[in-house]
Amino acid sequence: MSTFFSQIINGLQSGSIYALVALGYSMVYGIIMLLNFAHGDIIMVGAYVIWLGVTTWNINPLVSILLAVAVSTLLGVVIEKVAYAPLRSSPRLSLLITAIGISYLLENGFQLIFGAGAKTVPTFISGPSLQLGSMTVSFPAMVTIVVTVVMMVGLTILVQKTKLGKAMRAVSEDMGAAQLMGISLNTTISFTFMLGSALAGVASVLYLCAYPQASPTMGSMLGLKAFVAAVLGGIGSLPGAMLGGFIIGMAEALVSAVGLSVWKDGVVFAILIVVLLVRPSGILGKTVKEKV
Repeated sequence: MSTFFSQIINGLQSGSIYALVALGYSMVYGIIMLLNFAHGDIIMVGAYVIWLGVTTWNINPLVSILLAVAVSTLLGVVIEKVAYAPLRSSPRLSLLITAIGISYLLENGFQLIFGAGAKTVPTFISGPSLQLGSMTVSFPAMVTIVVTVVMMVGLTILVQKTKLGKAMRAVSEDMGAAQLMGISLNTTISFTFMLGSALAGVASVLYLCAYPQASPTMGSMLGLKAFVAAVLGGIGSLPGAMLGGFIIGMAEALVSAVGLSVWKDGVVFAILIVVLLVRPSGILGKTVKEKV
C-alpha cells in the first residue's frame, strides 16, 4: 500500500509537469491553430541553461532558475517572430512542417554543441520531506505540485480577468472580428508564445527536480506526452490541458505500480488512440461544426 501511494505522488508530480507543458500547446493552438512541436525542445533549452548555471558558471541556483525561465521565454518569442509570423497566412501544413523543423534544429544544434550524452544536473532544490504515516513525500514533489497549482490559478486569472487575457480569448474566438475591434494581433500572439514558453521554462526546472539529467532529445518524449495530455483534455482548452496532464501522469504511475513500467509509454499513446476514436474533441473540448 505504501508503494501504491508513493506511485500516486509520482503520478501527481509527473502529471503536473505534463500539465504545464500541455498548457503551452493548448494556448498556441487556441490562438493560431498551430501544433507547436518545438515546444518540448524549449524545455530542453531551459534544462541546459540550469545545467550551465549550476555546474559551469557556478551561479546561485535561484539565479539559474530565473535565467532558464527568461531564456525559454525569449526563445519562444524569437521562434514565433522568425519562423511562424512570416507564415501566418500560409496553409497550416506549412506552419506544422516549420515547427517540426525548428524542433530538429534545436535538438541537433544542442547535440552539436554539448554532445549526445546526458548531462547530470546536481541537486539545486532541496528541503525537508513530508512524512505521512509510512509514506514519504519528497521536497521536489511537493514543490512541483504546489508550483503547478499556483501557476494554473495565476494563468486562469490572467486569461479571465486581464485585458491581454480577454484579447487572447477574442482572437481565439474570431481573429478577424478581434482585429476589427482594435485588438493587436501581433501583440496578442507574441504574448501567448511568451506565456507558453515561460511555462515551459518552469516545467524544465520541475522536470530536472524529478529527473536530474539534461540531454538534446529530452524534450521529444516529454513534448509528445504533453501533446497527448492536451488532446485528451481537449486541445485549445486550458482546464482540459490541466486535467489531461494529471490523467496521463496518474496513468503512468499506476501502470508502474502494477509492475508494468516498460509499458507506460505505450499506455500513454494507447490513450491517445482511444480518445481520437471515442471523443476526438477531448474530455473538455468542444465539437466545432463547419458549414459547407
